[in-house]
Amino acid sequence: MLMNTHENRLKALREELARQGLDGFVIPISDEHMSEYVGAYAQRLGWLTGFGGSAGTAVVLKDRAAIFVDGRYTLQVREQVDGRLYEYVGVPQTPVARWLGAHAPEGAKIGYDAWLHGPRWVAAASRALAARKARLVAVERNPVDAVWADRPAPSPAPAIVHPDSYAGEASEAKRAAVAEWLTSNGLDAVVVSALDSIAWLLNIRGADVDRTPVALSFVLARADGTAELFIAEEKVTPELRQHLGNAVAIRPREAFVPTLEGLSGLKVGVDPERTVAAVSAALSAAGATVVEAMDPTVLPKAIKNPVEQEGHRAAQARDAAAMVRFLHWLSVTAPQGGVTELSAADRLQQFRQMSGDLRDLSFDTISGAGPNAAIPHYRVSEESSLPLEPSSVYLVDSGGQYPDGTTDITRTVWVEGPTEPTAEVCDRFTRVLKGHIALARAVFPQGTVGGQLDTLARQSLWHAGLDYAHGTGHGVGSFLSVHEGPQRIGKSAGGQAGTDQELLAGMILSNEPGYYKSGEYGIRIENLVLVERREIDGAEGEYLGFETLTHVPIERRLLNHAILEPGEIAWWNAYHARVLEIVGPQVEGEVLAWLQEQCAPLA
Repeated sequence: MLMNTHENRLKALREELARQGLDGFVIPISDEHMSEYVGAYAQRLGWLTGFGGSAGTAVVLKDRAAIFVDGRYTLQVREQVDGRLYEYVGVPQTPVARWLGAHAPEGAKIGYDAWLHGPRWVAAASRALAARKARLVAVERNPVDAVWADRPAPSPAPAIVHPDSYAGEASEAKRAAVAEWLTSNGLDAVVVSALDSIAWLLNIRGADVDRTPVALSFVLARADGTAELFIAEEKVTPELRQHLGNAVAIRPREAFVPTLEGLSGLKVGVDPERTVAAVSAALSAAGATVVEAMDPTVLPKAIKNPVEQEGHRAAQARDAAAMVRFLHWLSVTAPQGGVTELSAADRLQQFRQMSGDLRDLSFDTISGAGPNAAIPHYRVSEESSLPLEPSSVYLVDSGGQYPDGTTDITRTVWVEGPTEPTAEVCDRFTRVLKGHIALARAVFPQGTVGGQLDTLARQSLWHAGLDYAHGTGHGVGSFLSVHEGPQRIGKSAGGQAGTDQELLAGMILSNEPGYYKSGEYGIRIENLVLVERREIDGAEGEYLGFETLTHVPIERRLLNHAILEPGEIAWWNAYHARVLEIVGPQVEGEVLAWLQEQCAPLA
């Protein structure tokens, strides 16, 4: 029935394309803000195809369709999307634009929604289509919306004030810094459309996107330090007006485009990576000069100030206690049978709620048992939920949104049973651990980029002819997006965004190497780390390293001690001593006894 539903939706879309005079249409997972996670109203790809991941695109032509995902979703897309309707295409190996250039009919009109794509994608796709005398056409109304009868409305939740006691810097100071940047670059204004950038700049949060505390809005910041916030009127409270003061004009969301059209003759900064093509088009049509530049809030947001750093440490400590209670519960309950992926995820959320101040999860918990653990970004459902079988591997990747910090942690555990883990599983787990430790211990000169550190996390796996198809580390926000740019640790090949960003003191990243054996098991070990300065006697220049922020025991039963080196054992012992120091005072009784056992030094 599910596949019939998606077949009918695809048929209805093709009929709508014919009505609009289009030969094809491109459907990304995106919204008007180029968000990674989007509200229910913008889940067009999921509605059309059944795909539940957070990154992907579909192209629908008259006689064929394709869905494009990266290595994180290679298995998931095949489970969720009917291969009779869509061919599976991997990116970045085959970009959407290149596929269009190879498969669009000669002279075709391929539609796209200019409010869902960046200008660089539009340019690349236009070039690729030109070779076939085809062209890209911006639609007036998204054809998916035209056939999506019960499409949800955008969230009406109010925007809320994020106190300076958590933010560490007043909005006035942040806007002044943006004004200084505008002046120094000869610009009159800048469009800020990324939702986490708006939240950071104005010290506001919201509840419009699941798992990310942001409010749907746009900002136009000017060189005189003033700004205009374009937001639905029902989201504006007296507290918000008082917080923003006279220097921030609050305007209806529908006034955004008319305001852009009134900027004739001005130089306006636009970030092509974070702003949709429709914004640049409106500015150009109005006679404004569009100047491409990175959103001036991105780097300051990524570099956490001392208050944000302390907030993260406090949030991580509470979150660690919740994780320890969960892992203890799991060690007692799962071997008895009856625990499923769904019930484990629900129980973990309950422990987080008990820890206090949890506002939301930071993403849907990845709760994978056995073969489902081999799907890196697996999303459990009623239909897919497996039991946690005794003598098996279980992977849980989860996090919480707290007002003082955002957490993200992965632990892979062995569910006790009649048999011991195989030598292969222990070898793979220990190689992943060795990569995790190598990155955690890294010391590197100022100017190092994420792509240069990635090999440290993969080296032990590579020695065994193994690898993993996802990045090693992503930036993390401060009560904001769990995936925050611009920094990233990953392979530089293929133009992976963020891998060429210099790592700077104050940035927070994940450290999460993994290994996945399709159809059998998956392994990932993830902590968050803070980039910090390192004092080295005789150092020639500035050096940096990582402070580990996450403090939760790592599974001991999957260790192959024979391939651990003395330095790695020393790291393990020091790490677990710190875990016991931070979490021990927060737990008691059987949980404390279990924690002490898990944190005992390795010989």
